[in-house]
Amino acid sequence: MKPRDIHKDRTPGRPLWRRPLQRLVPAPLLSLALLGLWLVLNRSLSVGHFALGGLMGLAIPLLTAGLRPLPVRIRKPGAVLRLALTVAKDTVLSNIAVARLLLSPSTRKHPAGFVHIPLDLRDPNGLAVLAMVVCITPGTAWAELSLDRSMLLLHVLEVDDAADIAAKVKERYERPLMEIFE
Repeated sequence: MKPRDIHKDRTPGRPLWRRPLQRLVPAPLLSLALLGLWLVLNRSLSVGHFALGGLMGLAIPLLTAGLRPLPVRIRKPGAVLRLALTVAKDTVLSNIAVARLLLSPSTRKHPAGFVHIPLDLRDPNGLAVLAMVVCITPGTAWAELSLDRSMLLLHVLEVDDAADIAAKVKERYERPLMEIFE
């Protein structure tokens, strides 16, 4: 063994000091975000708030490690950009439509309702992203996911054709998410 290899474990490129540090701070970005959020919410940069925020930033990721989804493996990075642009466009258009309904309720053409959407997407990370996409798009809300993850119940502010809404969700969101995650 060469002298420079003494400080490495059996995995090439992994220094020994990283393993205990990774156990202590399993999600460093989450820890920093929690510390920053704590300081912002308390509007204080005192030593006590740094210490308490740092303690929470270390403890919360350790205590919630089992709740975090599996590590993400993105298969098609180009699909991420296309999906992001689609979501941005849909969010702007939905904001305008919801504002129109709120400002002049008499223009409502169809009642609110629930739409059942059969899902082919099974990856937990993909389903989490689908939930976020649906919830940030005004006028829609993720209501329920079946136990076998095969059916999504979506609440829509204005339902004219449930089959059309289901087809749009599958085409615009589910298909790109399957490209990305499966």
